Amino acid sequence: MAIWNLGSINADMVYALPHLPAPGETLAATDLQQFLGGKGANMSVAAARAGSHVCHIGAVGADGVWAVDRLMEYGVDTRHIAETVTPTGHAIIAVDRQAENQIILFPGANREISTDQLGQALTQAESGDILILQNETNMQAEAAKMGRDLGLRVCYAAAPFDATAVQSVLPFLDLLFLNEVEAQQLQQATGKTPMELGVADVIITLGAKGARHFCAETGEIQDFPAHTVTAVDTTGAGDTFTGYVLSGLDRSLPMPQAMALAARAAALMVTRPGTADVIPDLKEVQEASF
Repeated sequence: MAIWNLGSINADMVYALPHLPAPGETLAATDLQQFLGGKGANMSVAAARAGSHVCHIGAVGADGVWAVDRLMEYGVDTRHIAETVTPTGHAIIAVDRQAENQIILFPGANREISTDQLGQALTQAESGDILILQNETNMQAEAAKMGRDLGLRVCYAAAPFDATAVQSVLPFLDLLFLNEVEAQQLQQATGKTPMELGVADVIITLGAKGARHFCAETGEIQDFPAHTVTAVDTTGAGDTFTGYVLSGLDRSLPMPQAMALAARAAALMVTRPGTADVIPDLKEVQEASF
């Protein structure tokens, strides 16, 4: 089996600040680091490090060859990443002393994925493979429909949140990931609770409180607590959690075991500064003591 990820690829510029800036405020950063990032790249790396075969569908500019090389180093299949004339996407990330963050995102090449590129990739997928999408690329609705038609397990991480984007893919989804705020926004937009969305599985991440799973088939709601750790950087923790859940499902783990493993990975992730480059591998996650 395989995981197919129509996902963003970014250069993450992470600035350490004494506090997050207020409107009109100028702050001097105390440190700057550059990492491989983007919600898509983060999820691909997490799922690959968790033990799955991950095929990334995306795009970079001529300035992004290093990012593709980095993905390859981390075990991601990069044959379906195109090079465009548009610069590679990037994010400016401010992180304060309490590990909270603010992010400015430039989509760049992530919005230049073509229909032909998507079709050539997904026609190589097999029925039962997983397809994951996020809202940092174009072609989401087209990919979701194509994935459903091909018999893939279609999953969507609804960030950066846009109610219209979520609703355009909802009819094709098997699994939906939301954080607490996104879940509230989607319920306001649709008038439906997670159980009423028509999606088999909905997972709501609750930050330091853990995560909640809604199973439409059984009507069961199950909570999974987060592990108590000292966080230094929460950037990418949700992506790590998502990638590990998907890998667990890809490797035929039941949902509770997949989410429990993902909770361990996310807890370990927030103890490290950075994004895709510091996502833990499966051995580290299994051996971590919390």
